[in-house]
Amino acid sequence: MSTLPRRRMRQNRVLWLLDAVERNTRTDSVIDVLGRAVRSLPLGDVRDLLHGRWLGHPVHPLMVQVPIGSWLSAAVLDLRPGRSREADLLVGVGLAAAAPAALAGAVDWAELHRQHMRVGLVHALTNTAAVVLYGASLVCRLTGRTGAGRAYGFLGLSAVGLGGMLGGHLAYRQACGANHAEEVPHVLTDGWHRIGTVDEFPAGQSVRRSVDDVPVLVVRELGGTLHALAERCSHLAGPLSEGTVADGCVRCPWHGSVFRLSDGWNVRGPATAPQPAFDTRIVDGHVEVRLRR
Repeated sequence: MSTLPRRRMRQNRVLWLLDAVERNTRTDSVIDVLGRAVRSLPLGDVRDLLHGRWLGHPVHPLMVQVPIGSWLSAAVLDLRPGRSREADLLVGVGLAAAAPAALAGAVDWAELHRQHMRVGLVHALTNTAAVVLYGASLVCRLTGRTGAGRAYGFLGLSAVGLGGMLGGHLAYRQACGANHAEEVPHVLTDGWHRIGTVDEFPAGQSVRRSVDDVPVLVVRELGGTLHALAERCSHLAGPLSEGTVADGCVRCPWHGSVFRLSDGWNVRGPATAPQPAFDTRIVDGHVEVRLRR
């Protein structure tokens, strides 16, 4: 029998609360309404810009550095005696930068799994509370109530810290925004791998095969050209073999990311990373693939 102290065997209370948020279904009706509203925004190509497809990873974590840094700097200046106009300016800069950062976070949030969205909703509410507190802080500062302005500012910074913790949970424990195909080059062995005979790959259809336990999507064009990509979508590991193939691309059935079959390039988000692509060849009537490095 284990001799570990009982307190060491208990789950971390914070993680227990976060797990409870993931399992809480009472917010699902609100999530459905908000998710549809965000997805229906007429953003056009700006949506991919906000996802961070141009950057290669989500842009939201980068954008939040401006409000967080501004508000933290304001808090440091507020520790000095007397009124600091520089702190007032930094609070205003943080408020101005919060809106585009929130929009980027919203478009990412609307394309997540339900468990992610539940935590993300609390994350958004916490940051909204921070914005309200900093708004009150700025009003107090501009009307000469410096003490109240500082108090609201410190409360706002506390809310920002809680929101940051929830954001970290989303990014690192729930792997939101991570490249879910990144491991492929590290687990596949080098060289060619035989995956079946040519007649096992009907023209124009998606076929799923496995190489070293890595799922691979194989598509044969009408002209006979073979394409192969890592089958799990880099966005959230959706099954590309169940997606739609059209115009030389495959569309993920989960969140609509589009990848070019010839090289795996992410033509449209929310995926910010391309799919690992394979070279293909036919030897004695059999299809062989090799990871393109």
